[in-house]
Amino acid sequence: MKKNILLTIAYDGSEFHGWQRQPDKPTVQGYLERVLTKLLREEVMLNGTSRTDAGVHALGQRASFEADVRIPIEKLARVINNTLAGMEKGPFAISPVRILKAEEKPESFHARFDCRGKKYIYRICNSGEISVFNRNYVYHVEAPLDITAMRKAAEYITGTHDFKCFQASGSDIRENTVRTIHSLKVIDDNTTGNMEIHVEGDGFLYNMVRIITGTLVDVGHGRIAPEELAGIIASGDRTRAGHTAPPYGLYLAEVYY
Repeated sequence: MKKNILLTIAYDGSEFHGWQRQPDKPTVQGYLERVLTKLLREEVMLNGTSRTDAGVHALGQRASFEADVRIPIEKLARVINNTLAGMEKGPFAISPVRILKAEEKPESFHARFDCRGKKYIYRICNSGEISVFNRNYVYHVEAPLDITAMRKAAEYITGTHDFKCFQASGSDIRENTVRTIHSLKVIDDNTTGNMEIHVEGDGFLYNMVRIITGTLVDVGHGRIAPEELAGIIASGDRTRAGHTAPPYGLYLAEVYY
């Protein structure tokens, strides 16, 4: 008898060309589907909540699938992780993907369509130097940023707006561009130069978090005044917003149901 399983997944996106399966490139979805198909001995198709781009990481991606799972659900995450480890080369290798939790859901549940909101974290290293080992995990911004101005700008972005100005051109263009940002916080550590942008909302447009981040960085550098954000959002003009921050500082943190 088939069960509907919801997985909570963490992954290092620097090794993948995004979440969504592609025929000729390594993706998180494709990698996990191969592992699950091998483990469960039937074809498994994952329904992911967020189609993260190449280089984007996840602390709490969610994906559901239906299969005849005979492994006890409380043991399923550990069994999948053991199988993932076995796919790597060398006895000490660690998989770039890890299942944090597996749980059974009702037959009608769908990881993407039942989602009510998401939280993303964007990490910035605002200092003159950056460790070579962090190059795939933070956005290195060398010039000092005005945190006060960035926080002021964040106030204009928070709320329900038509966010067309924060939508990148691409294959996932949405006609309805109204979204609600419940919370947008700029958190910094004065001693290290490390900074995080935390954003929670009911949904996000293509590259929306990266464009918000790039806009806040441009505000922090004085290229855009905080008070300009109201007009930029009202205009719906992508060219008036800031640059698109790189993917490798972005983390899908939580998915809400």
